[in-house]
Amino acid sequence: MQGGLMKVSFWIAALGILAALALAFIPIGGLAPGDVVFAGFQSAGFWMVFGGLVIGVGVRATGLAERLAHGVGRRFGHRYAAIISGTVILGLVMAFLMPSTMGRLMILMPIVLAMANGFGYQAGSNGRAGMVLAISFSTMIPGFAIMPATVPAMVVIGASETLYGTTPTYGIWLLLHFPILGALKAVIIGVLVIWLFPEADAKAPAEHAEVPAAMARRERLMTLMLLLALALWMTDFLHHISPAWVSLGVATVIVLPFIGIVGARDFDDKIQLSTLLYVAGMLSMGVLVAHGGTGDLLAKSVLPLLSLGPGETVWNFAAVAGLSSGLAMFATQPGVPAILMPLVGHMAEAADLPVMAMLMLTVVGYSTVILPFQAPPLVVAMQLGAVPMRQGNKLCLWLLAVTVFVLLPLDYLWWRLLGWLP
Repeated sequence: MQGGLMKVSFWIAALGILAALALAFIPIGGLAPGDVVFAGFQSAGFWMVFGGLVIGVGVRATGLAERLAHGVGRRFGHRYAAIISGTVILGLVMAFLMPSTMGRLMILMPIVLAMANGFGYQAGSNGRAGMVLAISFSTMIPGFAIMPATVPAMVVIGASETLYGTTPTYGIWLLLHFPILGALKAVIIGVLVIWLFPEADAKAPAEHAEVPAAMARRERLMTLMLLLALALWMTDFLHHISPAWVSLGVATVIVLPFIGIVGARDFDDKIQLSTLLYVAGMLSMGVLVAHGGTGDLLAKSVLPLLSLGPGETVWNFAAVAGLSSGLAMFATQPGVPAILMPLVGHMAEAADLPVMAMLMLTVVGYSTVILPFQAPPLVVAMQLGAVPMRQGNKLCLWLLAVTVFVLLPLDYLWWRLLGWLP
């Protein structure tokens, strides 16, 4: 497990350093003005990631994540289907509570592996592979339907604000994406894991870790701040406070010395500067592409291939979703919004759709994962859980088939029902 963590930390740090170097040399070379190069640092997406990292540290430091996992674990029982269902629920709930996918997996994976041992599912067994895949897929893939839960969403938020002067709200994002691509997809993940990786029921209910003590002051405060953040995120259509400022506000409160949730040492040791630099680089990339005219060049070469047109609703939906999903094979999930955001205005004009509808349509695409390597957290989770890549590929391809033939048609009808497509 430590080896996997070291590899992940190395690549995140390397990408962050490369992003920082690029940001430094572009203005020096006179290729773009400073306000364009450093636009990522000014965007709401960057500050939402920063707030999310601090919130994640607070969730870990107070023991709230372990309490939640223990509470779900006690209700698993010993039937294999119930164990997988509970694992999926745990991953999905954590996607609402903790914005960082990688952070969620770093917390949840050791807990799930300990639970697998308790159930008697040893390394190499279907039961252990099923639990690892259930927790990693359920907290990552349905998480795309929850606005603060993934890095690509932060890129969409930041780029939409800087390029188009508009930002999707938490409520709209959840309403559009979560019923089909979040909740229903989580159910499908659970069903596929149970079917593809069958295992006998545990012989007896697992022996879980000692029951956590009553909530201490720090844990109660962290719970209260999370509930407040969720309430403000879900009602942003009423008060119009950006989810980024809610995230930053909660982060500010929990680092205050007299609150005592995240101390100076935790802040210094556990807030990954390289992650922030990587996100800022991704956000700035979209602005740079638009500023340099590359977006117009791409639009002229790509849009004719898509054949988007007014009134071609089914084709427009399928073409944009397919382009977004296919790009992730080459750019990975976080890179897709950085590439597509400068094209969104051109695609919206060609399809005669509002810019916001086209922005949200790209999410439908990149949330469809073809193979695990497109989503680094999935690869990390399988490394930590010692699950062979072929098993992750198997689940991914079956999930892709169900998504293409069942979920995407349902999602199209859902968008029509909500009036987002003509």
